[in-house]
Amino acid sequence: MARVRFTPHLSRYFPLPAEHESDAGTVAELVTELDAAWPGLGFYIVDERGALRQHVAVWVDGELIQDREALSDPLDPASHVTILQALSGG
Repeated sequence: MARVRFTPHLSRYFPLPAEHESDAGTVAELVTELDAAWPGLGFYIVDERGALRQHVAVWVDGELIQDREALSDPLDPASHVTILQALSGG
């Protein structure tokens, strides 16, 4: 199962474990699964169109996801996913 890690920031809003295991096949499926487990988490991650929010970053196996619109990046059972708030500014 893919291993999902969350930044501590998200635990202020959702009762998240340090790590979650998922059998989702894509990032989009993962977001749906997470929202079912922790209602509202999906809307924190994606907007009303299902696209990744501007200030959220999702890393799969050490790489930023490529598809920020449809979240079609694949996950496999050995994947490591990190979901965090992205910082902006200068």
